[in-house]
Order: sequence, then C-alpha cells, then structure tokens
Amino acid sequence: MRPLRGPAAVVAAALLLTGCAQSVDPIERLGKKAAEGVRPHTSAAGRGYRYWGLARPLARSPVRPARPLAERPAAGARPRVVDRVPTRDPVVFLTYDDGAERDPRFVDMVRDLRLPVTLFLTDSVAAPGYRHFARLRALGAGIENHTVDHRAPAGLPYAGQRAEICGQQDRLRAGVGVRPRLFRPPYGSYDATTLRAAADCGISALVLWRAALTPAGFAYTHGPHRLRPGDIVLVGPDEPAGPPLRERTARVLRGAQEQGLTAGRLEDYL
Repeated sequence: MRPLRGPAAVVAAALLLTGCAQSVDPIERLGKKAAEGVRPHTSAAGRGYRYWGLARPLARSPVRPARPLAERPAAGARPRVVDRVPTRDPVVFLTYDDGAERDPRFVDMVRDLRLPVTLFLTDSVAAPGYRHFARLRALGAGIENHTVDHRAPAGLPYAGQRAEICGQQDRLRAGVGVRPRLFRPPYGSYDATTLRAAADCGISALVLWRAALTPAGFAYTHGPHRLRPGDIVLVGPDEPAGPPLRERTARVLRGAQEQGLTAGRLEDYL
C-alpha cells in the first residue's frame, strides 16, 4: 500500500510491525490433511512447486459450498468488518493491494499453482493495467474494491466516501467486468460513514488483515504471532525496490505451510 504520513502513519506502523512469525514443523499435519482429502496441486504447464520457490506441494483448499441466499447480507445492510474468517479449514487468504505490480510471471504462478488470490484495486494505480487483472480474474482471482484515488476514508464526508467507493465499483465493472462485494479501505482507515457509503455501493464486507508480510517478516495486528486458520494476509509491501510479487507470495506460502496451512479463496468464505 502507499506510504501514509502524519499521525496515521504511526498507527499503521504500530499495527503492521507487531512481531514476526513463529513456526512449528507441520509436515505430519500436512500429510494428515492430504489424507483427509486436501490434494496437492500439480502444474499443467510442467512448472511445479519447486519452480515457484516452495519446498513441497501446495495443498488444495477444501471445496466450500456457496452460502445459501438466506445467509447472505440483505441489500443495504451495514457491511461487517473482518480481518480473519472464523473457520476450522486449514486455510489463510492471500490479499494484495493497489495494483501497481503487473508481472506476467505472477499470472503464470497463479495458473501453475492454481493459487487463490484476492486483489483490492485502486483505479488511479491499476487502471493502466486492467487487462492484466482481467487475465488473473479469468484464472479465478478475486477482484475487489480499494477506492478510486487511495484516500484514507475516515473523516471524509459521506459524498466523498461514496464517490471513492461507488466510483471504483463502476470502474471495475467497466475495466474488468466485475462489480465487487468486498472493500478494503486504504490504510485500514474507516468510520461509521464508511460503512454507510459502502453499503450504499453494494459492499457486503470491509476486509482488513490480521497478518502482513513486511521486510522484517510477518507482522500481526493482534493475537498470536503465527498464522492461524482463517487469517487474512496482506502480501506486502508494494514497493518498487522490493522483491518481485511472486517471491513475496512464495514467502507467504512457505510460512503458511510451516503452520500446516494452505491458501483458500476468500470469496468462498465471505
């Protein structure tokens, strides 16, 4: 995500720099999950898990049936705010912000590993490359809302927040062919007005994160300093000088595997 200045930067740093992951060797647990029906991925293109920097195959997440219509939020209901999903499934959710990086090899990685990912796009950053994100969507990636101009919503008037959220709904429909249900407020900034504006734009959930990849390793906003089932992970930082997106993704996947976890599709759970 883009750098934030002033007091908000202090808050963001405190949230994202709370600690590093602690790992437990989970090889036996992974084998047990495989026996329970979580099957390994294989690459149709011939590029397996080692090619993408993994030490062992990426387990396939359990197939989760669609939520019945009766369980879905009613139209206009205030969105819930989540940073993890309550589930016993051995999954974490990989999320990406802004859309500045458009590496074709990341598309190959998603295709080869059949990797479920969710991208929260900002129009002012991602718009020149919507064709790239359309290719990812065709592979099953979730395309979700991250505002038009990446302004921190909290404190803005209703009209301004609605323009940022609804405006990006329209742009993503035109550019990628999807009108999102999920919204990530820039910098994790939101207030009651954000929830009202998001509901009016058709959003059903505000998606934050419990874990984030930083240059120093995993950091956690609260709770144990390790990945747990249902954690939403922000694969950061989005910096031009940092490692490529595919390398950061492999680092998160290795961390998940060390905890006996795999990647799940966020849209199947929200």
